[in-house]
Amino acid sequence: MRLGLFMMPLHPSYRAIADCYDRDIDQLVLADELGFDEAWLGEHFTEKWENAPSPDLLIAKALALTKRIRFGTGVTLLAMHEPVYLAHRLAMLDHLARGRFNWGIGLGGIPTDMALMGLDPAEARDRAVEALDVVLGLWQGDRSYSHHGQFFRVKAPKFNPVTERGLYMKPMQLPHPPIAVAATTPQSGSLKVAGARGWSWMSSSLLSSAFLPGHWDTVVEGANSAGLTPNRSDWKIARDIFVGPTPEIARERARTTLGRNYNVHQRPSRAGTFQMQIVKHDPSLADDDIDVDYLMEHLWIVGDPQQCAGKIRALYETVGGFGTLLSVTADSDDPAWDHESLRLLSEEVAPRIADLS
Repeated sequence: MRLGLFMMPLHPSYRAIADCYDRDIDQLVLADELGFDEAWLGEHFTEKWENAPSPDLLIAKALALTKRIRFGTGVTLLAMHEPVYLAHRLAMLDHLARGRFNWGIGLGGIPTDMALMGLDPAEARDRAVEALDVVLGLWQGDRSYSHHGQFFRVKAPKFNPVTERGLYMKPMQLPHPPIAVAATTPQSGSLKVAGARGWSWMSSSLLSSAFLPGHWDTVVEGANSAGLTPNRSDWKIARDIFVGPTPEIARERARTTLGRNYNVHQRPSRAGTFQMQIVKHDPSLADDDIDVDYLMEHLWIVGDPQQCAGKIRALYETVGGFGTLLSVTADSDDPAWDHESLRLLSEEVAPRIADLS
C-alpha cells in the first residue's frame, strides 16, 4: 500500500498565515524524506481554517525543497476558474515539477466560495465540466482551438513557427498529468467520470467506511459504460491519522489537535447538514452522538503503530482493497507531534501493512 498526504491544509485561525505555510512546507519536506509517494494540497477561498487559495504556489515552493514525492492539487475547484489561464498555469507547474505533478479536480465547492465568485450553485457542475473540457482541449496543442459553450468562449490561434506565436503551452506529461477526481458524497457523480475516463479517485476523510464500498461500485458503473476495467490500486482513501509511541499518548494528542479541529471548526459548520450524516456508521445516531470519542472509535485512525496498522487493515477489508492511504495533515500546537506521527506511520505502521496491495 502506498502512503500519501492530504493537506487541506487545516490550521487554527489564530495561527499567522505565513506560519501556516512554513508548517505545511516542513511536513511536505519530511514526507519526502520518509518516502511518502504523493501529497495533495487543497484549495479554498473563504475557509479561514483552510487558507490555501492558490495551492500551486505552495506546490512550487515545495518542489524546490524535495526530490521524489509527487504533488497534486487536492483539488482544483474547476467551477471557480477561467480555464485558459488555468491550463497555462498548471502546464507551467508541470514543467517546474519536471513531471512530479498530479492534477486533482473537483466539480463543486462550498457556498461561500461560490458567492465570492458570483456563481450560481445550480450551474456549478456544468460550469466545472465545461472548464475541464477547455483545459484538456487546450493541452492538445499544435493546432488552433476554439470553444463556444454556455460559460466560456475561447479562440486560440494555431502556433506559427515563423513568428513563434500561438497556442503552444502543454504540460510536460502528455497528454496531461495524471488526473484524480475527489468524491465527498456517498454516490458522487464524479466517480462515474473517473471510471469512464480511467482516472484515479480520492474518497473523502469525512465519509464513514460504511459508504466507501459504494464508491467502488459507482466507479465500476462508470468504467463499464466506457468499456473499461477499473483497478483498485487507483483508489485513494483519506483519513485523519494520529500515530503515537503509545496508545495513551496518541489518543491524548489526537484529542488535543483533531478534537480542536472538529469542535471549533468542523462541527459548527456541519451541524444539521448532510456532512454530519455521512460520518455516521448508523443513520439512527443523533448529531450530538458524533463527538470526538465517536470519531476516534469509528472514523479516525488513532493509536500506537500496532493499533493503527490494525485499523488500516480493517478499513482495507471493509472496502475490498484500495491502493493509497492519504493521511490528512494536522497542525498541532507542538509540531513535533505531527512529525512524529508521520515518522511512525512511515517507519512502523507501513511495514505492518506491506502485504496490502
